[in-house]
Amino acid sequence: MSELSEKLFDEILQARQRVYAVGDVTPLQKLNLPGIDAQVYAKREDLGPIKAYKWRGAYNCMAKLTPEQRAGGVVAASAGNHGQGVALAAARLGCKAHIFMPRSTPAVKQNAVRMHGGDHVEIILTGDSYDAASAAAHEFAEAQGLTFVHPYDDLSTMGGQGTLADEVVMSGHGAFDRVYLQIGGGGLASGCACWFRKFWPQCQCIGVEGENQASMKLAVEKGYREALPYVDVFCDGTAVRMAGEHTFELCRDLLDGFVTVSNDEVCQAIRALWNSLRVAPEPSGAMGLAALMQDWDRGRIRPGEKCLVILSGANMDFSQLGVVAGRGGARETNRHLRYLRIPMQTKRGQILKYLENIPEGVQLMDVQFGRTESELQYPVFGVLGTEEQFAEIRTRLAEHGMEAQDVTDDEDVRFRMISYDRVHLSHPVFFGIEFPERPGAFLEFMRAMGEYANLCYFNYRYSGEHVGRALVGLEFASLEDRDACRARAEQLKGTTIQSIHELKDDVRRRVLGSMSPQSC
Repeated sequence: MSELSEKLFDEILQARQRVYAVGDVTPLQKLNLPGIDAQVYAKREDLGPIKAYKWRGAYNCMAKLTPEQRAGGVVAASAGNHGQGVALAAARLGCKAHIFMPRSTPAVKQNAVRMHGGDHVEIILTGDSYDAASAAAHEFAEAQGLTFVHPYDDLSTMGGQGTLADEVVMSGHGAFDRVYLQIGGGGLASGCACWFRKFWPQCQCIGVEGENQASMKLAVEKGYREALPYVDVFCDGTAVRMAGEHTFELCRDLLDGFVTVSNDEVCQAIRALWNSLRVAPEPSGAMGLAALMQDWDRGRIRPGEKCLVILSGANMDFSQLGVVAGRGGARETNRHLRYLRIPMQTKRGQILKYLENIPEGVQLMDVQFGRTESELQYPVFGVLGTEEQFAEIRTRLAEHGMEAQDVTDDEDVRFRMISYDRVHLSHPVFFGIEFPERPGAFLEFMRAMGEYANLCYFNYRYSGEHVGRALVGLEFASLEDRDACRARAEQLKGTTIQSIHELKDDVRRRVLGSMSPQSC
């Protein structure tokens, strides 16, 4: 080990005597992950005093300060969890903490800082990023002559984080073949890798970063630290633009490699943790499991290997759950969600023809379609299936002269931009429908309506409920067909579909706007 690593190891040894003044040992739990033939354990840092691991480093750092330093107060910058750790330490040690946070910090993390620190903390919201808040905090600390408590690039902070690894070693569940360590600035990865290297030399320590957050991997590859031009903040707990000075040296020497995960993979990992433990971590808290799942899918993990992931935090704003569910409800064993744009002729029954050819076992998750003036229409279908099923879809489409384009990563699909030419619709009616969330339910509805109408609009997304909800637009060749369809829709209530209602006049006017004469 390098001289810096030896110093960090000594810091962890000393931190063991301090951190348990404010928190207890957090447990390891085995995960049940269908389709993954490995022994996977999660270190439950979400069960700590601030629902994240950051209390360890913050308290260790502040407990080492002199009485004079604590009496003057401390300064910190945080996107959330480090601020809570500093607040908790300030309350326990009886000192004042000035905590600078980005203006975009979720309310749940701001409120938690106030709850843990009470009158001992002052929150200063400034800037739109951690970097901006950190710069303001450093300027304030220097101007006031106060101590800055660094969230990661300080041996005292890293020493506190390393107590997490000490608990793993002492748990009796090791040794582990692989450990996955989230990296923002690198404090957690440095502290844990240092400890694991000492006690389990054969253990692979793998750093995990998010896409558009991989500043540590970039630094190691280039041999020097460099600021990223852009940082994605979906995983806000690891959104750091440039690796720390000390953590860069330590991660370079102690880590065996890096895995970069996408936001969708993180959401899928959150879903897996919910299914296994009934916990919903914040995005950065699930990054380790996201990396493990990626490695398993790509054949990097041998069957039976013992692996460790860190569930590093669970301070997610409740409103973010909807985004996570929408992006993470799609991975089941070897099934994946893909969005397919399929060109179809502008005539009755084309979408119905596609729906009838979906292979058994494939789940329809999303439909985005609006009829345009073009001779070809371009509906988008989100389908959940295996690679073999996607191959079967392509074969069946080819038999009908159709070819699917994979638009999974297209932004218009991501943001559900459903366009249609309203002036070309003939006698349209828009229905809100609910149907049993089972294979073929909507197909039954379309078959019943198909003799009267042509589908001109369809907006549906799987929500995980027992019923599916969709906004459906139908157009008709004549007013007689339209009236007959309305009567048929009433007959279907409680049978093929659970409920159906036509849009109110004021809503219909907003949806359709001004119509051409032939459409009135």
